[in-house]
Order: sequence, then structure tokens, then C-alpha cells
Amino acid sequence: MKITKKHVFSLLVILILAVGALSIASAYTGTGFTHSIPSSKYQDVTASDILSKYNNTDCNVEETATCTEVVDGDTIYLSNGKKVRLVGVNTPERGVEGYITSKVFVQKLCLNKQIGLDIDDSKPTDKYGRTLAVVIVDGKNLNEMLLKEGLAEIMYIPPSEFYPYNWADSSTHISSSHQTSTNANTDSGSGDSGNYIGNSNSGKFHKSTCKWGQKTAEHNRVYFNNRNEAISQGYVPCKVCNP
Repeated sequence: MKITKKHVFSLLVILILAVGALSIASAYTGTGFTHSIPSSKYQDVTASDILSKYNNTDCNVEETATCTEVVDGDTIYLSNGKKVRLVGVNTPERGVEGYITSKVFVQKLCLNKQIGLDIDDSKPTDKYGRTLAVVIVDGKNLNEMLLKEGLAEIMYIPPSEFYPYNWADSSTHISSSHQTSTNANTDSGSGDSGNYIGNSNSGKFHKSTCKWGQKTAEHNRVYFNNRNEAISQGYVPCKVCNP
């Protein structure tokens, strides 16, 4: 059979469609968190209406800037050049149910407005160079609002200055990939509570400040609130940080 330009063009179209379908099927979905809240819920609601439902935050404004872009429900760009990742929370990824509503909510409160940041002193940036912070809008904690509106889930990754369980209510979703006890003071009897990083590969656990714990690959990390919890699951204390 003689191959014509028409045949070549048809094959290229089929190849492009196949690659596109594969990309959609393998699209990144993060933790898989979704919600079914329609964006129409906030269509006729003003920013003032939303803010009036919440108390002023105890977080401190360390710097201010104008929000120039909302990437999604938990990531924004600022006029000072910073890319900010809202600490302690996670919203649906692009293409996942709930993505639009969470993004619209943040746009309504932040876009083209001056916002404040309380930067995480324990871990100021993530591995992508984004500033980890609580975003403060007119004295209110946006991270907390997202959780209580059901637009985000808790994603607590120590070390962190902030404990997002304090912002949640009984209906708040908790990320299964970073789940810890909902009570920071829960103890198994040792009197020594805190945050510990376990390495599922080595079977050891570390203080959250230990350099070896922090070097643990994310897919091997297991988090514990106290040392007895780690030991009861068969983990051995690190000989360097001696947790």
C-alpha cells in the first residue's frame, strides 16, 4: 500500500490523541482528596460574608504582600515574588473534583488583595522552594477557613510550627498519607510526647529535628506522636538523636 501524506497525518492525529488520553489517565491527583461542594455555593457570597463567620487568628502577620495569582486552593503567588504553600492543609489537585470550588474560594478572599503571612519557623520552605505559611486575610486564618468549609483536608507534616488539628472540627478530613493522632498530647504512659519520624525501610525512628530523620525519603516516612507509639509498632530508636 502506498503511504500518502494523508495517511501520515492520520497516524499523527491518532498518536497525539493516544498520548493525550494516557496523560489524562495518569494525571497527578496528590493524596486523592476530593469534595463535592459546588462552586455555586460561593457565587453570591461576599468575602465579608465569609470572614464574618470566623474569629480573629492568634497567628502573627510577619510580612504582607498582594496576591497576584491563585494556582489552586493551597498555593498562591504574591507581588513580592514569593510562591506560598498554605501550611497544614491540602486541597484537590487540578482536574480532580473540588479543585475549582477550593480555588474560587481562595480567589474570592485573596486575589488582588493584600494578605498577611505567618511563616512556619520550623520549616519556612518546602522542597519546591515555596514559602510554607498561614495566610491571614483581614485578621482571619485562611488555612483554618478552608478546613472548616470542607474545602481542604489536614496534611500535617512535621517539623512544623503549626498544628492544623487545632483549626479543624469533627467533620474535617485528614490525609491518610500524613495521618497522626488528633490529640497532640496523647501519650502511652511515657510522659514523653512529641513528633517523631519513622523510617519504614530501616525500622528506626528519630526526633523530628534529627538530621537522619529529615533525610528519610517521603515514601518511607511514618509519623508518631510519642516514642511508645513507635516502639509498639516495632521501630527502634535512632542512636544519634536518642528519641
